[in-house]
Amino acid sequence: MKSYNREDLSVKDRISSTMFGSMVLFWVVICLLFFLVRTRRPKNFPPGPQPLPIFGNLLQLCLENPMRDLERLRLRYGNVFSLFFGSRPAVILNGTKAIREALVTKASDFAGRPDELLLSHLTQGKGVIMANYGPSWRDHRRFALMTLRNFGLGKQSMEDRILSEVEHVAAELEESNGKPINPKLLFHNASCDIICSIMYGCALRVQPPLLPSHDQDDGCMLQDRNGPGGDGGFDVIYDTIPLLRGLPSALQETMSNITSRGIVAEHRASRIPKQPRDVIDNYLDQMDKMEEGSVFDEEQMLATLLDLLFAGTDTTSNTICFAVFLPDDPP
Repeated sequence: MKSYNREDLSVKDRISSTMFGSMVLFWVVICLLFFLVRTRRPKNFPPGPQPLPIFGNLLQLCLENPMRDLERLRLRYGNVFSLFFGSRPAVILNGTKAIREALVTKASDFAGRPDELLLSHLTQGKGVIMANYGPSWRDHRRFALMTLRNFGLGKQSMEDRILSEVEHVAAELEESNGKPINPKLLFHNASCDIICSIMYGCALRVQPPLLPSHDQDDGCMLQDRNGPGGDGGFDVIYDTIPLLRGLPSALQETMSNITSRGIVAEHRASRIPKQPRDVIDNYLDQMDKMEEGSVFDEEQMLATLLDLLFAGTDTTSNTICFAVFLPDDPP
């Protein structure tokens, strides 16, 4: 039997560690090359600074206030240039001429939505906000505008609902009696109640049909989504590292809780056809009119309802908060 002394064993250990280090270095180089190739500009893409692997052009921008950096890049590359946020390309437009050409002259070419994988996978491209431009988007946008107007949105008939909610807001402010209060949550809930009275036939204060926790800050889940503690950072990781896409996130859990509610089943059982009480009844009537295989189905309805709820709630509550916190004499 052959024996090994300590020197032989130490040499073998050094060889093994060297081989392991070489393998690690090899895979690091492969990954860097992968990200470098991935962030290369496509053919006929607008010019811009050379992106770095993994980071893109993020290190060349002041993330707190990138306006000066963007102005510097405009002077160098022109009114239309490109940047990479990580591996995601973006085109920056400057000046009214370039913006008008994109948004007016060639509006249909630029009518799509950002391809954000997290929300796209959660909504499956359905609804209105994150749906891509096409027949389904046009039909649902037309349906949403017509239905909301029929139920009083933007009309004087909404005044009673708004005044009723104002009374509840005033009562909560009086009840606080000088104690600290979260105005963002207060105005968010008030806006949500008005929107829900149109969409679901009741206010969340009376019967919470969708939001899992109306009295908690979770009700503002999408307001803080891009904040430091929200899922905004998770979006970048989700897009960049495919292996992490199966992991749950706060947004995924919230969306799952919302879409699992049985409010649609309740409306099916209690509605009278052609006598809609709210947006859900109107959508069910629309489904009855359409043939099988149309763009109006239950999955599209759930996605559209969530879009209307979040869009109507966040925009209104954020505007009210801005008005409340705006100083009387701005500097």
